Amino acid sequence: MMSRPTWLVLDLALKATLVALLLFAVLNPDLPQFQGKAIVGRALTYPLAALIVPAGWWLAGRSRRYPFAPDILIVLPFLIDTAGNTLDLYDTIEWWDDANHFVNWAILSAGFAVAILPLKLPRWNLAALAIGFGATTAILWELMEYVTFIRNSPEITTAYTDTLGDLALGLCGSVFAAVLVSYGAGRKH
Repeated sequence: MMSRPTWLVLDLALKATLVALLLFAVLNPDLPQFQGKAIVGRALTYPLAALIVPAGWWLAGRSRRYPFAPDILIVLPFLIDTAGNTLDLYDTIEWWDDANHFVNWAILSAGFAVAILPLKLPRWNLAALAIGFGATTAILWELMEYVTFIRNSPEITTAYTDTLGDLALGLCGSVFAAVLVSYGAGRKH
């Protein structure tokens, strides 16, 4: 089991890396891997996503220990996406986008499920909420992709099929994570 200082260092390192990669992208918008990827939108919103858990913990009165695991799990998908763009993986590895929709929604939904574990919900309720969270955020993500860069890009001709695939992969990742976390929670209670 990791100590609290180790969790803190890991959490801050992930967030610092996310911010550094976003700054790199904003300062180098002419690099081909950032073309048509709504980098400014990502740079404005991803740091806000990294503040969700700290803000929630603060607003809840800080009555519990800081929830490092959910914080890290919720930040990771944004870091993975940013690193994928920085390393040009979306345009050079055919399956990268699909893998990200499954894996990132599994991680994000696991973060949500772990965050609500203290509510001590029955495991099927926990799973249902995590799946609902994952499905809702996958839909919102696809809507934002459409608004920020799909509708005015050459990808518009394949966007419908790609969006349906992304939604299905996001939902599958959410179900996978929800089952894992709820199964683990059920064994502990």
